[in-house]
Amino acid sequence: MAEPADMVALPAPVDTLLAAAVARRFYLQQLSKVEIAKEFGISRFKVARLLDAAVAHDIVRIDITVPAEIDVPLGRELTERFGLRHGIVVNLTRGDGGTASPADQLRSRWLGTAAARLISEIAEEGDVLGLDGSHAVDALSEAVTRLPLCDVVQLTGVHGRDLAHDAAITAVRRTAAVGGGRAFPLHTPFLLPDAATAAVLRSQPDTAATLGRFGLLTKAVVGIGAWDAPHSTVYDALSERERETLREAGACAEVAGHVLDAAGRVIPTELNARTIAVGAAELRGVAELIAVTAGGRGTGAVRAVLRSGLLTGVVTDAATARSLLRDDEPDGRTRTALASRSTG
Repeated sequence: MAEPADMVALPAPVDTLLAAAVARRFYLQQLSKVEIAKEFGISRFKVARLLDAAVAHDIVRIDITVPAEIDVPLGRELTERFGLRHGIVVNLTRGDGGTASPADQLRSRWLGTAAARLISEIAEEGDVLGLDGSHAVDALSEAVTRLPLCDVVQLTGVHGRDLAHDAAITAVRRTAAVGGGRAFPLHTPFLLPDAATAAVLRSQPDTAATLGRFGLLTKAVVGIGAWDAPHSTVYDALSERERETLREAGACAEVAGHVLDAAGRVIPTELNARTIAVGAAELRGVAELIAVTAGGRGTGAVRAVLRSGLLTGVVTDAATARSLLRDDEPDGRTRTALASRSTG
């Protein structure tokens, strides 16, 4: 059977040995093709052919161990469709353990890594950077290695019971330390039993200092949750009557504790008086608001937040991006994010 046309022939055993020797010089010893050609007394063009043959005939195996890559064309299409400044799409080339569907932890890790890279590129000295308490933001804080000097502010109170060592607080401190800036954590619960208790906690000096930074935010990163358990941070805190009221109002998504309908409108709830979190108007005023999310079952929630006008950028996985582009309204009824920010 004839070799495929694109295969490079190795007709003799000596050529196999020569190809292996050339490959060792090039890939392991980092010699140039000119240096290798001089050593073996052959042309640099033959060196190039031998290197191609070494790969084609499995003498050299190239294994890329990172199971993810940036899909630039898909990100560009997402950016143009929804009128964003930044659209980063992570294509997970294989899952945890080689499975077709990546584990949530693996997906979150690489989305966080991509978001960390984006924030490192767009952050400027003197920025006030806001981070919510989502898993995606926690992953970002573990991946970021470079930031200019800027303050880092926690956008939502603590969801767990440990007010001193919650992951959201750790993420804020870790991120601030990278750039040598100040950290403004929230050592308070996200949701309080009543509005009066929330008001008292908001007046505490440390909490007030953090809340006072909300109006100064220049860049922020948030996660997106679907309006159901366990993805929503407030769903379980509501009575069934309150949930039904929100469902009737079209509740679809949640971002930083705010509930949105499918058109991207923020639905006011009595919970706003009981939460310690950045306000929807304050989020809308942030010059760069980036969402980090893998849609999965909650792709509709991602679409709703994209329609809200809150976002200037999104970091997501390829499956979610394709779903957003495939199912988006084709007749132009969807308002682009930047256009609705300017009019909202």
